Amino acid sequence: MSNPEREEDSRRTRLALVFGGRSGEHDVSVVSARSVAAAFDAERYEIVPMAIDRKGLWADPDAARKALADSGDRTDRVVGFTGSCALDPRLLDGDIDVVFPVLHGPYGEDGTIQGLFEILGVPYVGSDHAASAICMDKSTTKRLLSQEGLPTPDWVTIDGSAWTRDPGGRRAECLALGLPIFVKPARLGSSVGISKVNEPEHLDAAVERALSHDRKVVVERGIDAREIEVAVLGNTEPRAAVPGEVIPGHEFYDYEDKYLDDSCRLLAPAPLDHHISRNVAKLALSAYRTLGCEGMARVDLFLERPTDTLWISEINTIPGFTAISMFPRLWGLTGLSYPELLDELVRLAFERHSRQ
Repeated sequence: MSNPEREEDSRRTRLALVFGGRSGEHDVSVVSARSVAAAFDAERYEIVPMAIDRKGLWADPDAARKALADSGDRTDRVVGFTGSCALDPRLLDGDIDVVFPVLHGPYGEDGTIQGLFEILGVPYVGSDHAASAICMDKSTTKRLLSQEGLPTPDWVTIDGSAWTRDPGGRRAECLALGLPIFVKPARLGSSVGISKVNEPEHLDAAVERALSHDRKVVVERGIDAREIEVAVLGNTEPRAAVPGEVIPGHEFYDYEDKYLDDSCRLLAPAPLDHHISRNVAKLALSAYRTLGCEGMARVDLFLERPTDTLWISEINTIPGFTAISMFPRLWGLTGLSYPELLDELVRLAFERHSRQ
């Protein structure tokens, strides 16, 4: 006798939602995954939660479901979970149609897990391993953008051994950029480990803080600018949503401002005139194509005061999908609802997979 429940499941897309991870953005990933899971159409998709704990171990199915079901849309309310195996065996049984990695930072957004999915031959949402690795590394991103003539603020790259060997020389290079400067871990997101340095005597502490998160650090010239975010969607023919603007509640848009105290304001759409909006979209799409992105990305730009000069800040290949995140909000304003956005991302994943 047939099983009607199983037959119904077979008509749905079986989607593995991978979240958590080893990076400092673990909690952000969990909150993003909850929003994504709630937005998928349950009649069209069977969501298979797959959770990775802070040590890189994959949780059992029950623990993954519980982590996804726990309430809370703030990162300080995320309850921890513990994994038990090196890889979720369900990825190997051939029963997953597509993977949606809602992972931010190292081991999730940097090409490592994308390479795993490519080895397994399973379609997945987002950029491939190469573009993911490039965009995760702020130093490499800025080098490639500069080589293509795309504007990005002046910077210095420091690795931990060079800082230990010759701190005076590295310090002089950083201060030559002029103050203020921003000190950032090269391969982390969500503003984790970032410091704004207004006085020379604060530089060492900022570098040490960034080095505690990554052995490579980017020190960037500070710009008095409006912060503009552009949501980009597509493979070979990407398109941009209406731009948004971030009004920080702190001195700059740091982790607490983004996820904890609700002091920042997100203007969607950004109050820009038509000419600037057109240039914003053009520059964001140029960056997206230059770095080989596919599927989706959020391109962050600076609009310098008072000249309205545009600069590329960074590209996030797995942008936030929390209830307050700019990426789904901007596409909503452009005419693509949250469920429709997710449908399109899955379609793009299948399209790229069939092309490859």
